[in-house]
Amino acid sequence: MTTADQETTPDAPEAPDAGGAGGLTPRQARRLRIAVATVLLVALAVVLVLRLASRTSVLVVGVYGLAMILCGVVIELSRHGRTRLGTWLLGGGLVAALAADWLLLP
Repeated sequence: MTTADQETTPDAPEAPDAGGAGGLTPRQARRLRIAVATVLLVALAVVLVLRLASRTSVLVVGVYGLAMILCGVVIELSRHGRTRLGTWLLGGGLVAALAADWLLLP
């Protein structure tokens, strides 16, 4: 058997599709989570500036500051492969920030 025959042998399993059935690879999921957290970080910074322009409050800075810190934590978690934990923290933190904005801030 020659080398060419060994490469085309029907018994050799094919390499699995990296993406699966429409899913993301772990690297793609990490990059997507980093991109989403970065966009939210910038959006929260813009909202913080707009809210501070209308009223200055330590509570406003606290709520949006903590949400921005959470985005940074999610970026670091995603860089280190903790994408699922980052997803839950990002979702829960965003809901908590919106609830705090709606309930706590006048």
